Formats: sequence, structure tokens, C-alpha cells
Amino acid sequence: MRPGVLRAVQTRDYTMLTKPRYVLLSALFVTASFVASKTTAQTVSGGKLPTRWSTQVSTSLPLPEYPRPQFVRKRWLNLNGPWQYATSSTPANVPQSFPGSILVPYPLESALSGAHSGSIPTKWLWYKRTFTVPSAWNGSRVLLHFGAVNWDSSVLVNGQKVASHRGGYDGFDTDITSRLKSGENELVVSVSNPLLADDPANQILGKQRLHPEGIFYTAATGIWRTVWLEPVATAYIKSVRITPNIDSSRLTLSADVENGANSGCKVQVSVLDGSSVVATGTSGDSGVLDIAIPSPKLWTPDTPNLYGLHLTLTKSGQTVDRVDSYFAMRKVSLGKDDNGTTRILLNNKFVFEVGALDQGYWPDGIYTAPTDSALRYDIEAAKKFGLNLLRKHAKVEPDRWYYWADKVGMLVWQDMPQGYAPANRMTSEVKKQFETELRSLIAGYYNHPSIIVWTTFNEGWGQHDTAQVVDLVKQLDPTRLVNNASGWTDMKCGDIADTHDYPGPGSGPAEATRASVNGEFGGVTMRVPGHMWTDAVMGYGATLKDAHLVTKRYQALLKKAYELRDSKGTSAVVYTQLTDVEQESNGLMTYDRAIIKPDVKILTAANQGQFPPLPAFHSPDLVPTSLDEPQTWNYTIDRPNGDSWTKPGFDSSGWKSGPAGFGHEVGTSRTPWRTDDIWIRREFTLPLSIPAKLAFNCFHDEDVEIYLNGVLAGTATGYVGDYVTITMNAAGRAALKPGKNLITVHCHQTIGGQFIDVGIVKE
Repeated sequence: MRPGVLRAVQTRDYTMLTKPRYVLLSALFVTASFVASKTTAQTVSGGKLPTRWSTQVSTSLPLPEYPRPQFVRKRWLNLNGPWQYATSSTPANVPQSFPGSILVPYPLESALSGAHSGSIPTKWLWYKRTFTVPSAWNGSRVLLHFGAVNWDSSVLVNGQKVASHRGGYDGFDTDITSRLKSGENELVVSVSNPLLADDPANQILGKQRLHPEGIFYTAATGIWRTVWLEPVATAYIKSVRITPNIDSSRLTLSADVENGANSGCKVQVSVLDGSSVVATGTSGDSGVLDIAIPSPKLWTPDTPNLYGLHLTLTKSGQTVDRVDSYFAMRKVSLGKDDNGTTRILLNNKFVFEVGALDQGYWPDGIYTAPTDSALRYDIEAAKKFGLNLLRKHAKVEPDRWYYWADKVGMLVWQDMPQGYAPANRMTSEVKKQFETELRSLIAGYYNHPSIIVWTTFNEGWGQHDTAQVVDLVKQLDPTRLVNNASGWTDMKCGDIADTHDYPGPGSGPAEATRASVNGEFGGVTMRVPGHMWTDAVMGYGATLKDAHLVTKRYQALLKKAYELRDSKGTSAVVYTQLTDVEQESNGLMTYDRAIIKPDVKILTAANQGQFPPLPAFHSPDLVPTSLDEPQTWNYTIDRPNGDSWTKPGFDSSGWKSGPAGFGHEVGTSRTPWRTDDIWIRREFTLPLSIPAKLAFNCFHDEDVEIYLNGVLAGTATGYVGDYVTITMNAAGRAALKPGKNLITVHCHQTIGGQFIDVGIVKE
């Protein structure tokens, strides 16, 4: 009950699902995107917590889809599938033998890789496979693409080094034409993933750790995105930068043509609305075009209109390259609403952004979604929940994820994944690596309309030279907003002032030149047996035992969020989080995406600012708390003499009466309590048959003593942020009897807020 204090507490698993009230996702979302593609005779194990997509993974060609849907060439060769692998203690020489088999592009540590290996931070991982270049490509240059390799990699073709790369979240490519031979070619990749979280080894880690716990998770070593080949001419379109301007109804397009300088190359562009060509243009040697878009259809989450692009590179009148792409007419900016409040504007209008933190982890694939349908599913699920925003946290996804966000209509705040070198070891080398990967992130994803915010740092992790970094991002991409730091370490620069508040939500008021947002709140925890990664549990507050309680808590949090919109001028809120991740159990969905925890109708309505009455619920508690229905107690804030107040027969007629919970916070508490101590008494009736194992369901701030019929039956110290289970000792259980019983409680607090409410549950 202390505003602004992060309560990331470790709790036991107190889940009690006597009558499960969660929703099976498979029953809720039956759409075409979940129809399984053809599977091979063999299937890959999904490990200890498979998803429904695990069995759809092909053992011969997993993730067969074109990996770069915003820059498509018709001819390509997918190199995903079984590779050989080995490990070594040195990167000096290629291993003599490759005894293992690994399924690319799933990380070494993932179940879907089939490698059955943990992380190897002190060793090198080696991959090997062969390939044959199609004869139809004769006369073409051949590019080798890696979607992402984590972290420090080298590439050899036919024994010759062709590329090296540092960075786990950006793609890279190399021209391997000169190293190819007719027939079979050998491809070898070596990878080191040192996982040194607090060492200035230049590594941008994100959330991966050698020893996952708390808010950190399993590492993802090696190749984790698609590997492929494609043929190109000597001159080809290397990249394209697409910038829409809705205010002038124009599109600026800049094409980077490899080997095109002073060669007479031209880029011809056709803009399509569906199948109709609505605009055309031709560039000169500069590759820059400015094209008028007639009556532009704007992109929003509700109307995700996408235009097609055909780009043709000609040289001396002959076509030498063709690329298909797409774009959207969309604008993000800061501006004032009718009340003069600084807001985040989409297409010059304020849209309240209600989103979820999205870590992008999978129990079977770790960093890599098992299938493209699975990758799309998270975005579609969020959309069906009434969310219009996902904050992509501590990770960068494959291009296809952003393609689906563009197509489905989901706003995205993109984090720069974190480095963790402490300030006193933040060397120039560390900063250089951070900048290199930051530049690659922005250049690689600039064209996706779904991305509207770049977040440079999260909660101070690896934070350095913030104002300069923000300025750099603004130079690289003046079309989007920059969040200098999400939570806690705001350096008063950039476009956004971001508050983290658990459970919250809370935020500061909008500023004259910066919008106010809540970048993280909530974290409501619930464990679902059979859908958990580990017995350990990490959450923000206590573990709730029933989906009804999760639904009620979520609705209350969203009410506060919408109040912030109106009272503080808050432009956006981000709930923690979309799915459980390993030991974190605060997702709207379980880690395997099999269960939605809250009631879907109430969840969706709350995200859209509608708060209907909750469905009727009958508490399974033996002695209910006041969470759902108010329970009346006698209470006093004057210290009683002796211990007679704990016993039956004590005269409490001079005490006051009121419903729990007792506390200081309006809206959370039913009866005010603002002193250091409170004593409460209540009678309850038990049936003839009393369960053998009982516990207390208690929300206490701070120290609590609980008595049953005059016997001390349970204690707890400190404060919690939600209801937790407190063990009932043997003496307390023995004091209970059928019929009338007495529960008495003393709660003492020393600093901050107050709260007390107690019930009895079956253990």
C-alpha cells in the first residue's frame, strides 16, 4: 500500500482451482490462422511445456515462410532445417566432427532445437550443413542472409570466412558468390554467447541469463531466425526507406542501390491500393522519389490500411531487380488536445493507448516462435482482448512479427534491448556496441507502420549518455517518438515521461512538451496447474487463487487507468503482461498460450473503458474475506488490556463495527484505518465436518497476528501487495469446532500505508 514502491516479491504457489474459471484459448479463438499446415511424419518435442504449435513444427523445413515480407523477392532458398552441430573451447579451428543434430532456427537451449542442451557461455557452438545453389541462379550474385544469430558469430563457406557479426537481435547478410563451387557447398557458423550480465563485454543481453530467475529467463544461444539464400544481379536494390506524410498526402521513398552509382540505374515504383495502381514514380540516380498519394486511406488499429509497393530496378532499359513491399499512410506526433494537454497523437488525433508488455518468449522455442501461426497468434489475441498496443520488451522480433502487427493493426512501442554494464564499467567499447545495435534496429524496422515509439533504456539498465542517445535516435528517425527511459530513471529528455507503478497504475501529469504514460503496471499473479514452467513463482504482489479474483483486480486496475487518462492527461498505459514467462506468472495468458486467466468479456470491455458488473461468484473460501462481499468486524484502534480480547466472551460492545478491508487508501479500503495498530474481532460458523488442512487468506500491511478462539494460530511480518496464504498452525486448527467460532486479529504498521483483511481457506 505504499505508492511508488515496486513490489516484486517472491511468493509461494497458493493457487486453489477447485472450480476452474479460466477460458481455454483453443475454444475461444478458432480462426483460419490456427489451421495446422502439413506436418512431417516426424515431429519435434515441445519439451516440458509444449504449445499447441509444437507438433506443427516440420523437422525438414521449419518456418518455411518468406522471412522478410516487407522486402520480397520471388526467388530464394530457405536453409532452415536439420544442421549438424558441435562445441569447442576455442574458436580457432573448425571441429573435426559434428556429432549432434540441431533444428535451425531454434536456439540451442530450446526444446524445439532437439539439441537438449543448456547454455554454453564459455564454449563455442558450431553449426554445419551443405547446400546446392539452384542451376537457374547461374550468372547471379548469391546473398546469404541470417535473420539473427546470438551473439558473436563467424560464417565460413567452403572453408573460407565470409562474414562476422556481433549482435543478437539484428540480421546480416553477405555476398558469397566468389566462395561458391558447383554442386554441394559447405556452410559453417561459429557462435559465442558469453552471457556476462554485469561485465563490459559489449553484449546486449535483453532478459536472457545463464541462471534464470525472477524477471530474467533462459538464454537463446545461436541461430534463432531464418537463414536463407537469394540471387541478385550485380546491381540490385539493397534496401528501401519509406516515409509517409499524411499532412501533404505524399510518400517519400529512398532506395539504396548496390553497385548502382553512375550506372544509369533507375527505380520505378508502383503504389497499389488492393490490385489497383493509384500512383507511380521513377527515380534518378539518387534513388529518391516523392510520390503524391490521392485521397490516402490512413492506417489505424481499427483500420489497418496497407498499400502495396512494386519496385523495379532498370539499367539501360532492362529490368535487373524486382522487389515487392508495402507501406501505410500513418503519422505519430505530440500535440495538444482540446484542453491543452500534451498527448500522443495518431494521425493528428488522440487515441488512448491501452497495451500489454510483450516479452516474446516461448516455452518450446524460447526466443523463436514454433510456427508463423504462433507468432501471429499473440498479436491477434491481444487485439481480441481489446488492446491496441504492445510494448515489445527487451527483445526484437523477426520481421514477420511486425508484418503481422502492421496487417492486424497493433501499435508497437519497441524497446532497445538492454546491456547491463554498470556505470563505472561503461567503457567506450560498450557504448560503441550499443550504438551499433541501436542504429541497426532503427534502420532495419523503420518502414513498419505499427512501430510508433522507440524506447532507448528500461529502468536505468545499462543507461548512459541519455540525452545524446535520444538525440541520435531523433536524427535517425524523426518520424517517431522517443521514450528516453521507461520507468524510474527519466532524464527529462525525449517525448515521453514514463512511470512504472505496481500494481498502480499511476503516472505523473502531462508536461508542456512531453506526454505522460504508464509503461508498466499491474502484474496480477495467478498460477494454473499443468500450464507452469516451474514451481518457482515470481510476481508483483501475491498469487491470486481464482480467475474471478484476477478478473476483478484487472477491472479495478483499468478503471484507474481510464481515470488517469482524464485526471492526469495520461496518453497510454501498459499492463504487465501478455503471457506468463517462465517463473513470472502475471500474464493474461499462460506461458503455453493455452489458458486465458481473466473473464474474456470483462477483460475486453475493461480495455475499451467499459466496466459492466462482474458475473455472480460464490467464494470457495471456508470463511470469506471482504474481497468480493464485505464482511463486518468489530474493531478498535485503542490497545486492549491483556489478551482477553482474543477470547470468546470478551465484551467488545464498546468497539466500533465496519466492513473489511481496513486501511488508509480510498477505493481500496472499506473502513478507514490510519493509526499504527488495529484490533479486529469476528464470529463465524463452521459445519460439522471441518477440513483437516486450513490456512488464512490475508492481505496485511504490516505485521499480523491471527487468533482462533483465543489461540495464536498464525503470524506474518512485513507487508504484501495483495492477498497471500498464511499457514494455520496445529494449535489453531485444534481450537476450531463445529458451530460458532471466533477469529481475532492484531495488525501493526510502522511506515507508509495500512491494510488488513483475513479469511480462512482450504489448503
